[in-house]
Amino acid sequence: MAEPLRIALAGLGTVGVGVIRLVEANKALIERRAGRPIAITVVSARDRTRARGVDLSPYAWEDDMVILGERADVDVVVEMVGGSDGPALACSRTTIEAGKALVTANKAMIAHHGLELAAKAEEHKVALKFEAAVAGGIPVIKGLREGAAANAIERVYGILNGTCNYILTVMEDSGRDFADVLAEAQAKGYAEADPAFDVEGIDAAHKLSILAAIAFGTRLDFASVDTAGITRLRAADIAQAHALGYVIRLIGMADAGSEGLFQRVQPHLVPMDHPLAHVDGATNAVVAEGNFSGRLLFQGAGAGDGPTASAVVADLIDIARSTRVGGEVANAFSMPVAELEAMAPAPSGHRLGRAYLRFMVKDRPGVLAEIAAALRDAGVSIESLIQKGRAGESGEVMVALVTHEGPESAVSEALRLLEGSDSLSEAPLVLHILED
Repeated sequence: MAEPLRIALAGLGTVGVGVIRLVEANKALIERRAGRPIAITVVSARDRTRARGVDLSPYAWEDDMVILGERADVDVVVEMVGGSDGPALACSRTTIEAGKALVTANKAMIAHHGLELAAKAEEHKVALKFEAAVAGGIPVIKGLREGAAANAIERVYGILNGTCNYILTVMEDSGRDFADVLAEAQAKGYAEADPAFDVEGIDAAHKLSILAAIAFGTRLDFASVDTAGITRLRAADIAQAHALGYVIRLIGMADAGSEGLFQRVQPHLVPMDHPLAHVDGATNAVVAEGNFSGRLLFQGAGAGDGPTASAVVADLIDIARSTRVGGEVANAFSMPVAELEAMAPAPSGHRLGRAYLRFMVKDRPGVLAEIAAALRDAGVSIESLIQKGRAGESGEVMVALVTHEGPESAVSEALRLLEGSDSLSEAPLVLHILED
């Protein structure tokens, strides 16, 4: 029998425990598919005494996770601690420099330091894999890196954060506002006590930057992702979108061309007949458009112990196979780091599309005329306009409109013309409409 692939687990939270359970439950099947046993030999976590619902007695314990990769009884380190820096990054660097493979579910670390780690992995001829870092159990990275490898990917976009999608779905179904639904999501464990990374779009931006690098063969550029979350959405926006034939989803979108690399995370109006309009709850979905394959849709559970552990162990099986047969180690981003193209951020002003604009205004004569004049002077044509109700105790009225197709720069100019207007009680909300 082939020698086992010996695994160290750094981090014993939900996903780490899920990996242990999966390896134990599917032990025989994993061995047949990997061509050799996969054996956890050592674990590490902050609190050794905490009850985790699994038996840890078969495994050695290492207090210092940073040195896991230096142990003689370890071939691969699985990092599930999280955080873009700190112990997770130190452990990852040490592992690769020790000539050991690294598997991680840490999208923040890959978004910020992925190129450095990939270059180290190439230098030391070891595997760096991170399928679980994007979209949980959905094999979208493998799908882009291998299944769609012959295609020039023209655009990649999708629903990349389950917490936001859950909140938007509940708002849609219940008619309740964001703050109320967020509090319920936190109570049920669907949202963190500090949900900022999720609801402000940062988590989705981390994932989008990774997908863009793999899809387009470009260098990671998380800092250039134009990011907005869902915190400003109101139940009235959800209802208005539905009346117009749309749902609202937080969409990460990227494309690359002569203008540069475009990356944006923002709530969009999604047409009812688009596949992403029917992605509900905590589900994730990614669409990739290849020049020969056409539209590819990857959909499934985007988080949770089972789906994420599934992606981690799939990476381990890949490593077990390649090392068993003496195969070459695949490049983390589909090609050597030196061959990834450095692209400048693409300006968005030239992009053509339609937009949903929402204004909260004071209930007084002349407000609509003021908005219409600013749009006219900026060259924005109005497709439809609705004034929502009369002012309540707040003295506010909601005015929502959809523009005809035009450059995004024209909408920006209209909003610039309205800056400082005493008629507006808050900054306007702009949501782009997802077009096929």
